[in-house]
Amino acid sequence: MATSTIKEFLVTYLMPEKCYYELFLNFHFHVPCLKFVLNKTAGFWIILDTFLAQLPQLIKILWGGSTEGLSLSAFFLQLYAFSCPVVYAMANNFPLFAWADRLFTLAQTVVIVFLILHYRGDTVRGILLLFALSGVMLLLRSYAAAAVISVIHASSLAAFIASKVLQATTNYHNGHTGQLSTLSVLLSFAGSLGVAFVSLQETGNSPVSLSHILSACLSCVLLAQILCYKAGAVGTTKKTA
Repeated sequence: MATSTIKEFLVTYLMPEKCYYELFLNFHFHVPCLKFVLNKTAGFWIILDTFLAQLPQLIKILWGGSTEGLSLSAFFLQLYAFSCPVVYAMANNFPLFAWADRLFTLAQTVVIVFLILHYRGDTVRGILLLFALSGVMLLLRSYAAAAVISVIHASSLAAFIASKVLQATTNYHNGHTGQLSTLSVLLSFAGSLGVAFVSLQETGNSPVSLSHILSACLSCVLLAQILCYKAGAVGTTKKTA
């Protein structure tokens, strides 16, 4: 019964029935099947990253009532990075279902940036930021040239990578990761790995693929910082006790 349930899940979501028999019954590491499964898994990672990566961070901020340790500059860059595909989609009149996931992620990031400003006693600036962002996005959608929109869209990955560098630097200077969410960083790491894998399959060792690999490496650095600083804090607490 359990085997039947596992088979049904794998065949439904991860692989054709033929690959199930090759990999799990014949124990034959069929290369096309392995590639198919890896691509499917990478796709799931990318979807989880797109929809949920910012949500644990937002919940942690609201639950703790603090944004300690979070780099405002890093989240400003993330705000820019997540705005770019939304502006690009609106400017090209893509149907909403094609970019609703990006809009959802952008909305979460906007709230995070607002909360960082709010908990630092700058609520008015946070409100003005919301209006300014909406206005700039509408102006770009309506009046910016197609070439400008394309350049903005292409720069989103660089901004996202820079945001990770800034957050990692902030963590290093602070000696802790504060309210940085472990789950958000983990989802970002998995999503970056998934995008890097797909990009390598499609374009090989292109600059874009290398950029995605760099993004995954930086997420790994952030994850390592969280684990190391938490382990250090636990060790210090035990010694004090």
